[in-house]
Amino acid sequence: MSVMLIYLIGAVLGVLLLLGILLFIWKRRYGKDLFMDMEGHEFEYYCADLLIKRGFLEVEVTKGSGDYGIDILAEKDGVTYGIQCKCYQEPVGVKAVQEAYAGRDYYDRMVGVVMTNQYFTAPAVQAARKLKIMLWDGDYIEYEPMV
Repeated sequence: MSVMLIYLIGAVLGVLLLLGILLFIWKRRYGKDLFMDMEGHEFEYYCADLLIKRGFLEVEVTKGSGDYGIDILAEKDGVTYGIQCKCYQEPVGVKAVQEAYAGRDYYDRMVGVVMTNQYFTAPAVQAARKLKIMLWDGDYIEYEPMV
């Protein structure tokens, strides 16, 4: 009887693992559609909500225009962040990194970030390293559904 119980528990764990893998694949494949129709300012609020869920404090979406390259101001563990949000269908380029760099200094923030639903071009990654700008790509966002 105990061997049967062990097999049953193993089967249940196997099914749960398979469901978890399928959910991960589904989110990676179809979750991107969440951002298809999202406008820039709507994406900024989506990112702000995500940051709050991840423990950031004093999360503030800046005004839509004239924001000097920063869309969100936030703080976590005593570190202040200036975040540039890009909701694109293509990889994000150098311009976004430059905007975050300029905006970080304008808002007197410790860390500049570019946050996107996509990924970054190789030149953008190189510029970010040189300018000390953090890059948070689609994997950081994880395509979490809005609640």
